[in-house]
Amino acid sequence: MDDGHARCPRCLLQQRVCLCAAIPSVVTRTRIVIVRHHLERWRSSNSGRLAHLALPNSEIVDHGGPAGIAVLPPLAGAWLVFPEGEPVITPPVPPPRQLVVIDATWSQARRMFRKLAGLRGLPLLRLPDAPMPAARLRESPAPGRVSTIEAIARALRLIEGEPSAASLEALFAVAVAR
Repeated sequence: MDDGHARCPRCLLQQRVCLCAAIPSVVTRTRIVIVRHHLERWRSSNSGRLAHLALPNSEIVDHGGPAGIAVLPPLAGAWLVFPEGEPVITPPVPPPRQLVVIDATWSQARRMFRKLAGLRGLPLLRLPDAPMPAARLRESPAPGRVSTIEAIARALRLIEGEPSAASLEALFAVAVAR
């Protein structure tokens, strides 16, 4: 058997490019809730999984497939990171206690936003557009559309400052490089 194609059970990348040793522990005050489309669960390019592995104060909730409609945890003090409305350029006051991020393709994310009533009632945190690195895990459908881990990093930069964001962005850069 060719072990060169065996996948790491934690990061899902091939063993020869496993990211597990590079995953930092990024401690945040803000809880991160990742609502993941079921088709993303086993994709090696899923950056929401990487963010969750790095963020001890995070949770993944699967939506669709065998899991059915996502059962969201209590979302007191939560804001939804989503590209609608006016960009937020200063931290909300009071700061969100939780950030909810949809982890899906862009078309799946729009459908999930419409379908999950618990998300539609949350205040929206639209991040300002920022330059994107040329290297990507997947093609971006439009300017300013970023991966889940990049969106989490940018939101944390706005709310908590640079250290958390920089650690997640460095992890994403390693994932892209490998």
